[in-house]
Amino acid sequence: MKRNTFKIALLSGAIALTGCAGTQFSSDVQIEEALNSKAELIAQYKLGPTDVVSINVWRNADLSISVPVRPDGMISVPLVGDIAASGKAPEELAKDVADSLSEFVKDPKVSVVVTNMGSYEYIGRVRVTGAVNNAISVAYREGMTVMDLVLSAGGLNAFAAANDAGLYRKVGDSVVAIPVKLDDILLKGDITTNYTVNPGDIITIPEKTF
Repeated sequence: MKRNTFKIALLSGAIALTGCAGTQFSSDVQIEEALNSKAELIAQYKLGPTDVVSINVWRNADLSISVPVRPDGMISVPLVGDIAASGKAPEELAKDVADSLSEFVKDPKVSVVVTNMGSYEYIGRVRVTGAVNNAISVAYREGMTVMDLVLSAGGLNAFAAANDAGLYRKVGDSVVAIPVKLDDILLKGDITTNYTVNPGDIITIPEKTF
């Protein structure tokens, strides 16, 4: 959880530095890549500490357990002991458990189901900061758009430079700053920049300069 919080802090810091220097958006190539990126956190969920997994070993009820991923990223499995789980997809963990159990059970069939996505609590959130009535940090839901989030934040305040807003998205090791025209979206019905958000996205609305 500390590592995830640190990543969020770095992303927020990068956004703050961008804002201090005036709104600086990324190149067209970077923006296109970011907008075409999929919500990998949802499509390829990776296990992390505080997640709870249900491990089912077919025809071996005594080996089927529900177990949390410990802070060290490990889980404890009957017969084989500790197995690394953090950073793996459920199907990867199932294969590792099956491989380990094969020393004790003939041709084990193992399935893994995530029953509590605790590690997703913060890395999967989306946030709105800046010139809104209520800055928010909310759990991601598939299909969320920029307008959904801004409205959830109580809308823009009187000082918002709405057409200078930015959507900040981490792609690889970089943070891509994407321009968002909130005045056009909210007042003109132009939804060209009403982008669908990804987990971890941050929307920032600067204040007008007088």
